[in-house]
Amino acid sequence: MNVLALAGGVGGAKLATGLQAALPPGALTLLVNTGDDFEHWGLTICPDLDTVIYNLAGVNNPETGWGRAEETFTTLRAMSLLGGEDWFGLGDQDLAIHLRRTEWLRQGISLTEITDRLRRSLGISTAVLPMSDTPVRTLVHTDEGDLPFQHYFVRRRCEPLVIDVSFVGADEAQMSEAAQEAIAAADLIVFCPSNPYLSIDPILSIPEMRASLIRATAPIVAVTPIVGGSALKGPAAKMMREMGQMISPLTVVDRYADLLDGFVLDRQDAILRDSIDVPVLVTNTVMTDLDSKTILGRETLAFGALLVAGAPAQGAALDKNVSSS
Repeated sequence: MNVLALAGGVGGAKLATGLQAALPPGALTLLVNTGDDFEHWGLTICPDLDTVIYNLAGVNNPETGWGRAEETFTTLRAMSLLGGEDWFGLGDQDLAIHLRRTEWLRQGISLTEITDRLRRSLGISTAVLPMSDTPVRTLVHTDEGDLPFQHYFVRRRCEPLVIDVSFVGADEAQMSEAAQEAIAAADLIVFCPSNPYLSIDPILSIPEMRASLIRATAPIVAVTPIVGGSALKGPAAKMMREMGQMISPLTVVDRYADLLDGFVLDRQDAILRDSIDVPVLVTNTVMTDLDSKTILGRETLAFGALLVAGAPAQGAALDKNVSSS
């Protein structure tokens, strides 16, 4: 089974790791958010692409989920002493990736090709694609004014009140040929438990992307990023509250309503399953280690395989541990 997963952030990277472990080499393709990319120290930084790649390679910081394991910050300290911006914590190993990426971009090489070179250099068998080679930038509209995503997320630590989010350049952005082929070849499409507003919406904001996903013959399954009334990582719950929405998996279902064929709900929220109008898998979605990531990956794939074979009745719920064959 060929699987395409949309991902961004730590939650997306965790499930991506589980899906990779549960599938044969080469069966998984990841389509990753680039709306949080930005320029810093004259370099092009792609935080979600790097978080996903580091997790797939097993070289991520296990405490944060992002950044490199056993990282050093000598350059950051030196930059701070020189009066340079030090609010974004670039590590020394991480910096090498950004230097190489920026060098290649200046040579006219596409972000898709660069990302493929980087994942292969780290021994990753999974294909990793940026959502577009055209820049799209997430802009967070807050009570303090409009903030580029990294200034909201890192510099201001998500403190400003969020009014709305927009994606600058999305209307003009084009899908890469690789992304088009990945959607066409997929037997199953998975929306990882990433922030709907900041990680998945940027991908869907490209008109051609959403249209391609709507036309896709593969069923689309989303895994909840909200468990027990809170987000396990990041500001998704805070954003829901500030934008006047329920902090609930139902809000996520509504967000993806025109695309979904199935939904994976955490056991803590099992009471909500009858309120969801697509087939539901109820299971443990909290990922704390490689085993739990892999188990959720296998269960999501097995659930998806049922939908590929012929979906259960509308609104049907599955409540069991599912193992992949």
